[in-house]
Amino acid sequence: MPNRQQPPSPPPRTTQNETEVTLMQPADTRRRPTPGLPTQPSAATFRPVDPDQLPTAVADFLGAPDGAPVPVVVTGRPDLAESIALAEAVYEGTQRPAPVDHGVVLAPEELPDGVLALARPLARTWLAAGDLDRLPPERRGTLLVVGTYDRLRLDPLRPLLLATYRAEERSLCVLSGRDPYSLLWHVAKQYACTDPRLTRLGLFTDTDRPTPTEDVRVYDDRSFERLDIQAEILGSRWRRVVFQGHGKDDSVNLGEFTICGLNSAAPRDERLLGPRCAYGLPCYKPEDKLVPLNRVRAAEVVLSACNSGPLADLALYDPRYQLMLNALDGPARTVVSAVSVHDSDRPENASWMRAAHSGTDSVAALNASLAGSHPYPAFLRFGLPEPAGPGTPAPPPPSDHRPDPLLLTVGHRLTALLAGELLPHNHPLRPRLAKLARKTDLWVARPTHQADRSGAEIRTSLEADLQSLDHVVARQVTEDPETELMNYPAHFGDRSSLDPDVREVVCHCGRPAQRFVRRGLLPHVLDTVCVVCMRCGDVTFRVPDAPELLAYAADEVEQGGVLEVRAELTAARPGPVRLGLFVPTYLRADTTVEPALTKIKGSDRRPRDVVFRVRVAPHTAPQAYYFTVFAVQDLAVSTARRHFGVVPRRG
Repeated sequence: MPNRQQPPSPPPRTTQNETEVTLMQPADTRRRPTPGLPTQPSAATFRPVDPDQLPTAVADFLGAPDGAPVPVVVTGRPDLAESIALAEAVYEGTQRPAPVDHGVVLAPEELPDGVLALARPLARTWLAAGDLDRLPPERRGTLLVVGTYDRLRLDPLRPLLLATYRAEERSLCVLSGRDPYSLLWHVAKQYACTDPRLTRLGLFTDTDRPTPTEDVRVYDDRSFERLDIQAEILGSRWRRVVFQGHGKDDSVNLGEFTICGLNSAAPRDERLLGPRCAYGLPCYKPEDKLVPLNRVRAAEVVLSACNSGPLADLALYDPRYQLMLNALDGPARTVVSAVSVHDSDRPENASWMRAAHSGTDSVAALNASLAGSHPYPAFLRFGLPEPAGPGTPAPPPPSDHRPDPLLLTVGHRLTALLAGELLPHNHPLRPRLAKLARKTDLWVARPTHQADRSGAEIRTSLEADLQSLDHVVARQVTEDPETELMNYPAHFGDRSSLDPDVREVVCHCGRPAQRFVRRGLLPHVLDTVCVVCMRCGDVTFRVPDAPELLAYAADEVEQGGVLEVRAELTAARPGPVRLGLFVPTYLRADTTVEPALTKIKGSDRRPRDVVFRVRVAPHTAPQAYYFTVFAVQDLAVSTARRHFGVVPRRG
């Protein structure tokens, strides 16, 4: 992606696109100050200063006793000025925080005088940036990385993320912002003391109905129907709050309500992809129910959605729309966000509620809960870890999804009585699958195999049945990609444990990825082979001994243009393979796929290329989309997914 470096104090820009976006922002959520708060920053905890005053102001602050207001620069940044006012309802005074063990600054020469001086007390020792490539094992403790967002890239952070994941004596935290003064604001908030009267804990979830606890307020889909969630979020003060749901790096969905990452004060980088609103189109959700994240009054914000905090070279959208950056621009001292994809659900919600109740670390609790499903860290902390208070329990150990062996024994016995529930009882494939299952059971029996039919005859009959069923499966997927059969990665994954053998591979986007296997715990649960990239998310899914797929295409296509997709297929065995391509349901009316379905004769372990063309209608909304290529062979469905962007027609 292009370099995202921005000037230290970017003045508000007014472009045609920005004007259109501004007009579309609902006045009650984007412009009006929160009731009961001052419209001008208070000097109680933070003190606005001019850029040329910053070095002296920081020196005076560091020499003053605890309680002095910490200096910040808001010149040309009305969003930061408003955040100071909002933050005064969250914090009360200042205090030098407990320093972490080690710190490193990325590109210090790009930071204004005073920023580094304010950050220096936050770590005991400071390393040179070049030392990150050869961080010795003896470097125990917490490592703090300081740098603007454009410097938070896959290299060098990915090795640090993996090295500190599930490491009892090493951890990682980050201080950042969209530009040097956003970074300064995040550093300044580390000196702020949370108001001791601020005790409210909240969990907003669109995917779960967890049981509320005595001290955690839970809002689920039932709450979204009867409450004004926007007013509930913005009208309350939170010590910790979680937003969990589906979304992109610019939004988290909570029913009809949406946590929005747009910061209208940030400049628009026309070189980068943006969501619909970046191109003057209405939001994909009701705009009167958008919740601007930078106006949430919380000391800690947890963004439990896939790709809610991607690294700078992994993000889909312009930083102007980034959830994590918008949270950092707001009052939150700590922001917990997801670097990539993850499978958070009820176990993670329950783990976070326990952590919130006991005062333990959110990142440690969430990553530990997911450790049995992912070989990579899902969540990253932006902000210093809070020192454990007296009586605070230790973070939970990494979870292990392997159940009690007795449960496996009981499951094996039940297999003789029950079948898997991937397909509902009335699924149209069930009768034909049951018929083949009965034949297969008969074929493996010794009398049939040895007397009734030869091995060659059985093979011929089986292949004929498989070809017919593969054709039906491929047609069903083409006509309805939401068919239950396509849910096998999640269905089998929920009944699996993570194989510790994780391999480094190359994603079809060219970046490093991880290949891992989820091992089925019961005989009717298939293993699933997964490839996950921090940029692309879930790249491929397949079961063992199934076709392998990769998909290659341009990153962007113009409105009215044609996206050519090259699918690289490696068949599991010689024989026919059905291939198809589909786009999301909301894009199907605006695209034509050629061919929708095709059949080729696969060779044993020899890759073959199959070309698809996705014709995009001229009126298709510019934004990020994805396509999925699938292959069917011997009742196994393999998939490869890739993102692409539709951009306005040039000229």
